[in-house]
Amino acid sequence: MMSECEANETEPVVAADIPPVASAAATTDLNFRSEDPLSTLFDRNTVGSGSNPGVAVRMSGSCESVLTELETDGSGEEALLLPCLSGGTSSPRGERQKRTRRNRQSSSSDKDNLTSPGNSSGDFNHFPGDPEFGDIIQRAEQAIEGGVFPERISQGSSGSYFVKDSKGKILGVFKPKSEEPYGHLNPKWTKYFHKLCCPCCFGRGCLIPNQGYLSEVAASHVDTRLGLGVVPKTKAVYLVSETFHYNTIDRAKSRGKKYALEMVPKVGRHFHRVGLPPKLGSFQLFVEGYHEADYWLRRFEAEPLPENIRKQLQSQFERLVILDYVIRNTDRGNDNWLIKYEKSGEGEGEKAIQIAAIDNGLAFPFKHPDEWRAYPFHWACLPQAKVPFSQETRELVLSRLSDMNFVQDLCEDLYEMFMADKGFDKTMFEKQMSVMRGQILNLSQALKDNKTPIQLVQMPRVVVERSRTGGQGRVVTLGTAFTQTFHCKRPFFSSW
Repeated sequence: MMSECEANETEPVVAADIPPVASAAATTDLNFRSEDPLSTLFDRNTVGSGSNPGVAVRMSGSCESVLTELETDGSGEEALLLPCLSGGTSSPRGERQKRTRRNRQSSSSDKDNLTSPGNSSGDFNHFPGDPEFGDIIQRAEQAIEGGVFPERISQGSSGSYFVKDSKGKILGVFKPKSEEPYGHLNPKWTKYFHKLCCPCCFGRGCLIPNQGYLSEVAASHVDTRLGLGVVPKTKAVYLVSETFHYNTIDRAKSRGKKYALEMVPKVGRHFHRVGLPPKLGSFQLFVEGYHEADYWLRRFEAEPLPENIRKQLQSQFERLVILDYVIRNTDRGNDNWLIKYEKSGEGEGEKAIQIAAIDNGLAFPFKHPDEWRAYPFHWACLPQAKVPFSQETRELVLSRLSDMNFVQDLCEDLYEMFMADKGFDKTMFEKQMSVMRGQILNLSQALKDNKTPIQLVQMPRVVVERSRTGGQGRVVTLGTAFTQTFHCKRPFFSSW
């Protein structure tokens, strides 16, 4: 496909190879899509109402009251990014949505609002397109209210928590945005000094800081759209717990409000929230029966798998490769993807072996790694990476990745997700999509050429940017042009 590259070497690419990222105008109306909403992580019918794929929205409580709360609270937590508070460009649909929401709220009495000050995150979590996931979040919230608090995970460079139900069973892993490695409330003080004393070696210069929770949610969505089935379902939610890391001011305000509510009920009833502020973050469903890949890979070396199970492992492994390559995961070691192997499930039609790709928060870079480290895919060193992609895998994803409208829809979905973040930058997002388009272009060619995963990662790194003459919005013709650039700058330490 590509030979040796020269710096700044470019060539035109037509839309048949890869479609563009959605423009802001194109994302205002996605109701023309004909795809089945059940194949995605969100209900597309909710797009027109201001919700974002994989992102929880508040369905009760007025926008005005939330705004007052945010202005007077002074909390260090992120602002609740509802459509009526986003401060972005407005549209007639957005205005109609505001009026509709206000009309719905007019039926609730002011007395109820005063006598029931918010004390949980339940008002912010609503998943009309996925009631099963919503039920799990509700069970988690009820457990927290009952005193079963999330447990902080000791591993990792940020604050992450096992969230349990009322019986102590783990439901999922919650990673708050404010407690990410670059978050201002990261409880891992060792990482704070790492960042303070050696900033050149901290973090990844190719990633946008403090977007890990979005990366987790987006990776789950990409997995679902491609039909890979290796990422546990992940969505953005709001949770409140005393075991989360809050600053001293937030905790002091919470105690003060509770005291005022007990001592002066007439004043306390006017608080919009009593308790700690909700934290926004990613919630990934917990998978049971899995072990780290290193554990099983060593076992498989000592005890070779039967041929039919080996083929299942190879098929699952190829799906992991496709996911990581498309989202350009910069943190895929053999300790953050899991394998479940059940010897009793070797019967016909049953999957005896499955893979779960967790820890996807360091993906979607805005450029290829080109500074100190290359952040390679550690699975490229495994013997499974030397086997060409199977016909089953090609049939699963090649037709989708080659469909310009499918990838355009995927870009639009990611735009809807990322734009909900307070620090969203459209220019940086376009760069992220340029890298992803280049990854998809390489992957499509590798699948057509019957290459192996190791040959895939050795292909020249490509960035596909929209040319100035390129069209905007949804691709409906083959004339939209892009510019393909070979990224030739290499990291100082690179094995590729």
